[in-house]
Amino acid sequence: MGTRGRNDINYRNPCLTMHQPWASLLIYGIKRVEGRSWPAPIRGRLWIHAASKIPEPATIQAMEDFYREIYAVDGITDIKFPEHYPTSRLIGCVEVVGCVTREELVNWEEVPGGVQLEGQTDFCWLCEQPQKLIVPFEMRGFQGVYNLEHKIHEAAARGLSPVRVPRPVKFPLPDPRDPFSLKPGSLVSTFKGSGMPKVEKSESLTAAVTGARAAATQFSKSGGFEPAAVGGGDEPISSRTRNKSTAV
Repeated sequence: MGTRGRNDINYRNPCLTMHQPWASLLIYGIKRVEGRSWPAPIRGRLWIHAASKIPEPATIQAMEDFYREIYAVDGITDIKFPEHYPTSRLIGCVEVVGCVTREELVNWEEVPGGVQLEGQTDFCWLCEQPQKLIVPFEMRGFQGVYNLEHKIHEAAARGLSPVRVPRPVKFPLPDPRDPFSLKPGSLVSTFKGSGMPKVEKSESLTAAVTGARAAATQFSKSGGFEPAAVGGGDEPISSRTRNKSTAV
């Protein structure tokens, strides 16, 4: 249902397969930063596909607790989490507006404190404008960023619905005329940070962050993808397998 495309610069309808619950948390606008060990190769619409692995209830609970705590940092206590976390489905899309390093994100004073706390990986893909599919499409996914099959994209584009997010975030772009201006290294001159979030952590917040990291690490060990702290990341394709499609 897709074609390999990490190195393909002609991304027509780019899609990313993510594990649950991270995939749905992103589509519901709760998760605003997608953590990866590699920088985002695109800007603009990115379709999100939920992988086939069913998450454990404890993993879902840990991630929901994490987001409750980081939203509370910004005074938001009413968060509506997904009722279901479907697998093997195309579930929606987001707009990738930029990509920065963890150090840049956690020291970026122009974004809310809760967003800074999402910076737990080498590279942070900044996501806005989530939309969900009214009826998720059953399909297989692939590692890395790949292009959706044309027929699937046409049908999915007609079935999108806006999402009411807990707190809309507009990431400020250094140069609005250049979609790739917000890239790793572009914010270095704007702060002299330590690489640690400036948000004061309560005991409950610290526990939630620890629980989220532990859940993601445990999930990665059992699911075969890269430990991405509180992200839903997959492992970058090696040079040996870069041109081979791997279904997930």
